Order: sequence, then C-alpha cells, then structure tokens
Amino acid sequence: MRALLTAAVSALLFLPPVCDPALAQSRPVLPGAPPGAAPADVLPPAPNSLRVEWEVKNRFRLFRNEADFRRHAAAMRGDGVLAAEQRLARASDGRGWARDMVGNLCIDQSGRFPETCQRDGERENFMAPADHRVGIGVVGALTPGALCAWSFDDRENAAKEVTAPCADEIKLRVRYGVTTLVTVDVGLPDGTAQRLTADIAVRDLLIAGMGDSIAAGEGNPDQPIVLDDEGFCFRRFLSGTTSEYFRPGRAGFKGSKACDSTPTPLTDWQRLNARWMNAACHRSLYGYQMRAALALAVEQTHAAVTFLPIACSGSTIDLGFLNPLRTRECPPTGACASTTVPQVVQLAEAMATARKQNKDRKLDLILLTIGANDIWFAGLLGDVITEPSTERTLFEKGGMIVDVPEAQKILDADVPGDFAKVRAALKPFTGGNLSRVVYVSYGNPTLAGPNNVCPGGRAGFDVHPVFNVDAARLKRVSDFVENKFLPKMRALAACDTPGACRDPVNDRMIFVDQHRADFANHGFCARSEDDPVFDRECFSAKGESFETDPATAAAGPLVCNFRPRDFRPYAPRARWIRTANDSYFTAMTFPEGISPVLKPSDLHDATWGATSAVYGGAIHPTAEGHAAMADMALPSIRAALDLQAPPSIRTEPLPPPQIQQTR
Repeated sequence: MRALLTAAVSALLFLPPVCDPALAQSRPVLPGAPPGAAPADVLPPAPNSLRVEWEVKNRFRLFRNEADFRRHAAAMRGDGVLAAEQRLARASDGRGWARDMVGNLCIDQSGRFPETCQRDGERENFMAPADHRVGIGVVGALTPGALCAWSFDDRENAAKEVTAPCADEIKLRVRYGVTTLVTVDVGLPDGTAQRLTADIAVRDLLIAGMGDSIAAGEGNPDQPIVLDDEGFCFRRFLSGTTSEYFRPGRAGFKGSKACDSTPTPLTDWQRLNARWMNAACHRSLYGYQMRAALALAVEQTHAAVTFLPIACSGSTIDLGFLNPLRTRECPPTGACASTTVPQVVQLAEAMATARKQNKDRKLDLILLTIGANDIWFAGLLGDVITEPSTERTLFEKGGMIVDVPEAQKILDADVPGDFAKVRAALKPFTGGNLSRVVYVSYGNPTLAGPNNVCPGGRAGFDVHPVFNVDAARLKRVSDFVENKFLPKMRALAACDTPGACRDPVNDRMIFVDQHRADFANHGFCARSEDDPVFDRECFSAKGESFETDPATAAAGPLVCNFRPRDFRPYAPRARWIRTANDSYFTAMTFPEGISPVLKPSDLHDATWGATSAVYGGAIHPTAEGHAAMADMALPSIRAALDLQAPPSIRTEPLPPPQIQQTR
C-alpha cells in the first residue's frame, strides 16, 4: 500500500463541515482544475483501477510508540514470526530488540494496566478505547500531482472534509464501535473526478496471556544482564572446607569480587539486574503469547490488538494462577513486592476497569500454558543436572529435587482436579464456554532429534561445578514428558479422552502442539557450525569452558579468547532451549522466590552460584523457540477469532534501532 506507507509530505487542510444542503449535494470543483472549469463530473469507478485502502496505525496497543510497531511490521514479511525474530536478532547484533522497547509500554513495572496511556502523543483509554487512529489512502494508477477531496462521516458527528495530494496518506481518529463512511473524489487530468467509497470499522481484539514461565517468556530478559570481563568469586562448602571458583560478574558492580571480603549489600547488586517487562514474574516481550498477539496485530490491518500480559514464571495452578506467588526477582529500581497478584484477580480487575468505560467490552481470547510447575518440572531438572554434593543436599532440603515417580504421582492424583479449577476460573471471562481459550503445549526441551535424547555431560552446564547432566536420569525424564505428561495435558485441555472433562462441549479448549516436532531438532544440546562464534569457541563441548586456576580465573574466567560480554543472548543458534550457561550469561538471576532454606547469605554464597545459573531460564525456550511457538499458535488464534490469514506479503526495510541509553 504505497499511499499508506508514504509519509505525508504536506500539511492536511481540514475544511469546515458543509452546512448548506445545496452545497453539500453539489459536485466539487477540484483544486488545480483548468480556469473556469465547471464542477467536476464524478464518474463511476473503473474496474481494477483505483481503490481506497486503510489500516489501523500502531495497532499493537501495548506499544506507546508507532516506531516500535513499524519495526516489527517491517520484519514480518509473510514467512512467519521465527523468520522475523531472526531478522530482528541480526539487526541488533544478537543483543535483542526488546531492550529498546521495554521502557515504552502501556504497563508499569508492577504489571498493572493503566486506565489511560499516552500513545503517539494522544491519551487513550487503554482497556476500552473510544477511538483509533487510522491511515487512509488511494491505491492504484494515480495521475502525478492529482488532488483528492475526502469526506469522513460517522453518521453521529458532522462530516470531516480534507483536500490533499492523492499520494498522501490521510490520518485521523475514527470512533470505535461505529462505521465511518469514507468518500473521496480523485482528480483526473481532464478536470473531472472519480468517486471512491469505503467503510471503516475497527475491530479491537482484547486478548489475555496467562500461565507459567513458558507463557511469560522466562529465559529472555528484555534487557539482558551486562557482563563484566573479570571473574566474580563464589564459595562452595565441601566436607567442612571451602572451595572457590570464578565466573563472570556484573559490569558496573562496585563491591568486592573476592570471597574473603566484607559482604556487599544486595541493593548494590540488584541495581544491575537484568530488566524484564515485569521482574516479579520474569515476564518478557519475547514470550510466545506476546509474539503471537503482536504478529496478529501486524497482519490484521483493520484490527487493533489490546494484549494483557498476565502470565507469571513459577506459577502453578494453585500458586500464581489462583493465589499469590512469591516474587521471582526484584526490578533494578523501585519497590519490590514480596508476592504477586493472582492471575485471575489481575484479569478480573482489568475487565472491571474496561467495563466502567464500555459495559459491552468482552474478552475475545485467552492464551494459556500451565501445568509443568504442578508436576515440579524444575525439580526433575534439578535431579538430572545436580551431582551428589553439599548443594544437592541443600536442594533436596529445599524441595528442589523431584524424581519421575514423584512427578507421575502428582500428575495422576492432583493435576486433573487442579485443571478443573482452571476451567472454572476462566469460564466467567468466556461466557461459560472455553472455545476461545487457546492452550499452547510445551515443546520437549531434551531432544537432539526425533526420539533421540540429548547425551549427558557438562556441555552447556559447566557454569557451576556441581552441574553434570546424568544421561540415564535425563532419559527417564524425557520419556515421562513425552509419553505421560504432554498427552495428559492434551487430554485435559482438549477433552479428547473419555472422562478427561465433565462437560466436553463447554470445557474443550483449542489445543496447540504442532511445534513439538520442530523442538525435537532444537533441544538444549543442539549445535551447529552456524552458531555464534562465541558459543563455538567458549562453551566447550567437553564442559571445559572456564578457568580452574583461581589466580587466572579472577582476571579472566573464560578459557577462550573472547570476553564474557561478547556473548550474544539473542543471536540465532541451533538450540532453542537455554542451557544453564545461557541462563547465567543472559539473566544471572538473584533469586527472591526460592525456599528460605536456600536463601543466599551473601553474594558469594554457594547456593546463589547454583540458583543464579538456572533460576533465570535454564531449559526454557530462547526467543527463537518462543517465535516458533507463536507461529504454530497463530492459525488456531485466527480460527478462534474468525480471522483470515493475510492475503499479501509486505516488504520494507527495517527501521534503524533506537540508540540505547547506557545504564
């Protein structure tokens, strides 16, 4: 749409409404017509020549700035969210695009949705918009320099009239919930005009994203941690003695990096935390729910998408979804609440706010992923990667180690009843029927290929001395996930197994798991010659990535010749699953929500060294993995909303990224 993509080159002249009925019915003399020309003859439109096209501007309403939306629209070229993510990743040199956008959202650090939001210079009601900004243009074989006389009539207010070059895009705000009639007389070389008409009716889609860490985008902070090139000391306790090891620290940390120092206040470390859209829940712009909603906004030019990100890392059905959950991490600045607001409470509050402004405002769709934390998947991971040690003993005491028989018992005894609580909680938001709940399943993170489990070893997990993937335990976990857990979640969500749902007609959700086949080739052990050079050179396939001599490691902890800050968390790579090394180098999370038994005594504590490597997203999808999930979810989302796939491919160069302010 050339007219819609071309910036206006002249100011638009808004003419006063036509009041005289005679004048209102007369044909216009178009500006630029020959001297003495009679009022222009308005001719019927010629077939396949000129037409009016329009689109909603900045139609992903979580974005304050249209430039951020345009950057994503330019990256989407009809070949999917994953391809767009890879373009954006390369354009940012693997540092990530979200770092430039996370500070410009219609949501605050606490995760609360505002009643109003300043978007592109205009204050809008976020939950129940009164109007939308649109762009309108004439598309086709225009006469060079032709002028157009526009009229916009919503049948409730006086019509607005504009005369401008036909090559210009006209921008105006149209009322939500009514149809605006557009009429344009296109000037022709002989002084006559061709009249075109169109109707503008914006559909505003209200979509909520709910669930656990996979839904939230865990593992992918919007602004990753900035790594120091020098080593930071961690202290282990081994049979009554201490042992030190060094890993990269946080750039800008002013406290002591040595273990034998006075403890540094945690606030000095906290101010350097990675930045998330919501730190308490490790909620990220890279999450598949966010990417699917954003992709929908890009492709559906006549709709706006109001997306409510509510999912929270660490959530089970009981804790996080229905009841408060301990905060995941504190933001770099500002207040840090000890617990989160339950997701169903957040959604109820948001809908109450919306209906104060528009009593007919309804929730169009819910995206959902939940269940893995209910069977203690993190505990299964802990059992697989943690060798017998003091740390393992502490993890066991803190409830962070679970084996497959324990998980199977929970899956059989507790999960069906708990999932029934999810259905009951969501039905009030969906009119008693769950057909507009899209449940997106998990990808198996442990596979090196179809039916081929990743091998054991320290590759990708040598960021902590106690980590070592046990091949036999990994195989048991992988089989359990593939053959027990994932089929059970399908039965509960899709009601496709007898007895899985009490009321299959109203309980059935749309179930999405087509991405599982793709994840089978992109597990945490996947490697490629196309991986970033840092990964190939610095993350040893033998698990020998870090210097073992303390004197050497204190000055430079990596064995390779690269600096820690050369790691690119968002560069395209074969694995779509974060390893423990990835998690540490990307988020280096200081945990807030873990068991008091495991609370670190200071920054050099042994347990913090271990939890920092897994608590920020180990064995969670990368941005590419989330993009692949979004691609597979989109067809079901369109079907649930009665939307068509986009008919054409838009191509335009990526706008340059905004300059990031240094911290």
